[in-house]
Amino acid sequence: MAQSNSSDGFLSQPKGFSTKAIHVGQDPEQWNSMAVVPPISMSTTFKQHGPGQHAGFEYGRSGNPTRDVLERCIASLDNGRFGLTFSSGLGATTTIITMLQNGDHIVAGDDLYGGTNRLLRNVALKMGIEVDFVDLTNMQLVEQAIKPNTRLFWMETPTNPLLKVVDIRAVSEIAHKHPGIVVVVDNTFLSSYLQRPLDLGADVVMYSLTKYMNGHSDVIMGAMVTNDEAVYERLKYLQNAAGIVPSPFDCYLVNRSLKTLALRMERHKSNSLAIARFLETHPKVERVLHPGLPSHPQHELAKRQTYGHSGIMSFYIRGGLEESSNFLKALHVFTLAESLGGYESLAELPSVMTHASVPLQQRQELGITDGLVRLSVGLEDVDDLIADLKQALDKA
Repeated sequence: MAQSNSSDGFLSQPKGFSTKAIHVGQDPEQWNSMAVVPPISMSTTFKQHGPGQHAGFEYGRSGNPTRDVLERCIASLDNGRFGLTFSSGLGATTTIITMLQNGDHIVAGDDLYGGTNRLLRNVALKMGIEVDFVDLTNMQLVEQAIKPNTRLFWMETPTNPLLKVVDIRAVSEIAHKHPGIVVVVDNTFLSSYLQRPLDLGADVVMYSLTKYMNGHSDVIMGAMVTNDEAVYERLKYLQNAAGIVPSPFDCYLVNRSLKTLALRMERHKSNSLAIARFLETHPKVERVLHPGLPSHPQHELAKRQTYGHSGIMSFYIRGGLEESSNFLKALHVFTLAESLGGYESLAELPSVMTHASVPLQQRQELGITDGLVRLSVGLEDVDDLIADLKQALDKA
């Protein structure tokens, strides 16, 4: 892991990331055709040499050559030994929850993707699993949250949609004082290019590959990477037993997209910081939430823990639902839509869109108001994006 800081104050990237993204798992010699681009294997079943004597693959749910290529490549990007892919990010989360038993306890971050919050509240709780939502930026609260039956820590960093930065190393050290606790980090917002949680002490890193890792808004898929062989074997068993697997064609698309991940993330990083600085100066903006800004409460932690920040950010527009709605409807280059991490720029209102399923009281406590706008800054020319935001703010 790099120790020195880059010119922007964040960690400097060690050499070799793009090389791994392009080559790990892609060796042409593994195919009879010697194809440089791994082929798509759509077969649902595979011929066996004899009863129970297969050549590595037997049935598409249990394993697939195209999926295998992607899982090996993804694992390498997080400096992990084992990678698994799933039909969606929530599918990956469901698999983690399925590892637990009735009576187990989860400590989860208080600011999470709305779908994760809903899954924990409306599914895990009905399975007899206890869940406590905790501000993981407060280490005293982290210590106090652990119970004898705690088996899982679930964190996002930066969080969604408030962009709080959690100290992965500190939380992992606290959790690992208690045997049997698995620490999972949802790294969707930064991708393996900008943050590598396994290097910071986490047990599992999880992704919605739908977002930055694929980056083209044309695939729904999830993934997990770990160095813990026992955890991997449990998750791999559940991947097959529960059948939460992606299609080979989608695996092909994500594998393709990883080849440009480093290039894309650098552009997301520079575009979003320029926009954050612009928004901080605008009279109709009350507050900007971007870990790359010195005004962010965990700015120094972000510089120590990450290699930069992605295109996801939030800000409070002055006013309420009327002003934010007028702003969002006036945008031309930004598209009013949910999701994030694609090459195109998106804008949304979490209170009535991505986080509408979060209970009103919890939204109010966190500060997910009708004036909180979330942006996913894409790869367009940054001057065009800033001009679009300016004209829309003038109409808010």
